[in-house]
Amino acid sequence: MKMGEEVLRIENLHVSVEGVEILKGLTLTIHKGEIHAIMGRNGAGKSTLANVIMGHPAYEITQGSIHYMSKPLDELEVFERARAGMFLSFQYPAVIPGVQVGTFLKKSTQSVRQVELSARDFRKELKDAMGMLNMDSSFLSRYVNDGFSGGEKKRLEILQMLLLQPKLALLDETDSGLDIDALKIVAQGINMVAPLAGCLIITHYQRLLDHVKPDYVHAMIDGRIVESGGPELAVKLEEQGYEWLEQHQ
Repeated sequence: MKMGEEVLRIENLHVSVEGVEILKGLTLTIHKGEIHAIMGRNGAGKSTLANVIMGHPAYEITQGSIHYMSKPLDELEVFERARAGMFLSFQYPAVIPGVQVGTFLKKSTQSVRQVELSARDFRKELKDAMGMLNMDSSFLSRYVNDGFSGGEKKRLEILQMLLLQPKLALLDETDSGLDIDALKIVAQGINMVAPLAGCLIITHYQRLLDHVKPDYVHAMIDGRIVESGGPELAVKLEEQGYEWLEQHQ
């Protein structure tokens, strides 16, 4: 397969939180149009990786480097990373009482794109994206994630991703708590963004990967990627767990 433009390059990354090392020499490269899935137990460092890429201040890089679109990532503040085309779908999306979904989506889209969107153009774009995700227009008048089910929270994040059109999509356990119908809709949104972006999917389970076919699957144990392969690796991990990998470390 012909590789697209390099989107993300991580080399020998070591990361600590309050003096405790979480990532212990992680290396990974993602190109445009590629879907990478990282699987691992709780505590393996998967969510740490996503947070470090987005610039969470609690995480300290002690060794190694991250390059985004061929530039050192540490030069960019968190908001600059978003404006540069990076998107993170949170494992636990925040509730924002008093802020309507429609207002939130327009403001965030304008902030990231750094353009003033006409109400007419944005309404059309929003309507098209919501139609793709089978979302009712009444959703827009609700407050962000206030009283939302798990599936509704994830749909909102995927809707936001479609509007922001990222170059790098980081999806941290986006499949968590979803029923099969919501899972299919979330997968559909990921598949629509993937051809024009690099995608990193963090998941515990192979079931999302039935609907979003990864180019690469990486198994993570104790802060390191210990095995990489194609979709068949996800099936093997689901069937056999991680002990067979630990035995060969």
